[in-house]
Amino acid sequence: MMADDFDFGKLASSVIETGDEVLQVLEVSEPVVEKGEVIVTTIGDGSDLPPLVSTGAENKSGQDDNWGETTTAVTGTSEHSLSQEDIVRITKDLEDSVGLDCRRYFTLTLAVILGLLVFLSPLAFMVLPHLLWPEKLQSCGTACEGLFISVAFKLLILLLAVWALFFRPARASLPRIFVFRALLAVLVLLFVLSYWLFYGVRILDSQDEDYQGIVQYAVSLVDALLFIHYLGIVLLELRQLQPYYSVCVTRSTDGETRHYNLGQLSIQRAALAILEHYYCDFAIHNPALLSASKSRAAKHLAGLKVYNVDGDFPAAPAEVFKAKLRAYLLNSPGNSTAAGLAHSQSRAMIAAAAHCRDSSHNELYYEEAEHERRVRKRRARLVVAVEEAFTHVKQMKEEEQKKVPGDVMDPREAAQAIFPSMARALQKYLRTTKQQHCHSMESIQQHLAFCISNNMSPKAFLESYLKPGPTLQYSRDHWLARQWALVSEASVTSGLRDGTVFVLKCADFGLVVTVKKIPYIRMSEEYIDPKSHKFVLRLQSETSV
Repeated sequence: MMADDFDFGKLASSVIETGDEVLQVLEVSEPVVEKGEVIVTTIGDGSDLPPLVSTGAENKSGQDDNWGETTTAVTGTSEHSLSQEDIVRITKDLEDSVGLDCRRYFTLTLAVILGLLVFLSPLAFMVLPHLLWPEKLQSCGTACEGLFISVAFKLLILLLAVWALFFRPARASLPRIFVFRALLAVLVLLFVLSYWLFYGVRILDSQDEDYQGIVQYAVSLVDALLFIHYLGIVLLELRQLQPYYSVCVTRSTDGETRHYNLGQLSIQRAALAILEHYYCDFAIHNPALLSASKSRAAKHLAGLKVYNVDGDFPAAPAEVFKAKLRAYLLNSPGNSTAAGLAHSQSRAMIAAAAHCRDSSHNELYYEEAEHERRVRKRRARLVVAVEEAFTHVKQMKEEEQKKVPGDVMDPREAAQAIFPSMARALQKYLRTTKQQHCHSMESIQQHLAFCISNNMSPKAFLESYLKPGPTLQYSRDHWLARQWALVSEASVTSGLRDGTVFVLKCADFGLVVTVKKIPYIRMSEEYIDPKSHKFVLRLQSETSV
């Protein structure tokens, strides 16, 4: 209901009669607007079990969050069947493997065509004279036959070198072409076409009879191609080895930061190097850890009052109504008592809001302290449960050594047998630390079987769950289908410069990269006279030794 619908004349008497209760009623009746959808799930009798807060992105895998309560022991061999999750995962893997990048295969096709032109040109130079004018050619002596061996070995070396430098599996799909590689391809193409033009004008047209000179001409082409390959090694590999820049990489959501040294690279090549470091150095991005801080901030902002003093922005309907009511009370004749009452209550409300704002740091302190206490409690229970389970495994191994080899339980079955004893404690700990969406029951059992088969300790098993690890440590669903977008004001093919800033964005967060040039270091030598370190110890005859 808007403020214009109220009759202020009728409301004045009720305001004077009710006195202190007016502003309290208006305060309670304010609408509370909450944004965001939060799903809270609780489990059965777990009164001490923290609620699972999910924002939608956490349950993408569709796994059962109650695997700690519904896990059963498997003590014998059983046939595995495909679930709906397995079918979805297999279908996704097939789609990822079948998907073709047209630009990538087009570039590969051009590279193969250019390579065939390069390797077949020297052979064609030596074969065409025998096919077109064999009766006019001079006989090939010993020196000419030696050149055949030279061409053969040089072509073999060139073939292996080109395969090692250029025909490597692609690490990524970049938005623009690699400038130096395209430059080398154009240089080789122009070079081979120039040799063919000279060969056609001076040898094919005139039908040159000096076959040894023709072979030497083919040898010179192979030598030139080897030098171009050496130039490619310098431009593509050696040039970027010496560090020139220090880059600061900051994740936009939680502020985690890393620093790396890079050489003279283009922006897109630097972005590729940073992403390769990101998957190994940064802890996995966990949006569930940010939900607590967001809910705390929303709760804090809900208790604040915003007063429209200058009229720069529109106020809420309830605030408009309160402002008009306060003005009516103050301006009405004979209502000095109500005016003073309203003024004192307004000051009390402002003081209460300021007190609530000042005490928010205490709420944050006690909330974090309570969370740390619960984490330590869950961790202690988990460590004890895992140690007892591994102790049971050792006992099972001692018993199985006495059995027939055909009756020995494999690590997979042993993991399924001891997993229920630690499942509930592990699930509670993962929920408390908000890691439940990162670990499925299947992945935990696989890791447990891996630790059992390699005779690893309980601490080695728990290390993957007590601390958030790098992204590659988790399943492929957390990083395989992630696509990155490079946002840069400068061209992505231009080189790094001091002060360059670009952003690598994905669906959930972004990596802000700031480039700083490594300063020029001036080092001088200071000479110290060796005699300045010598001293003489004089002992008196009366000195006791």
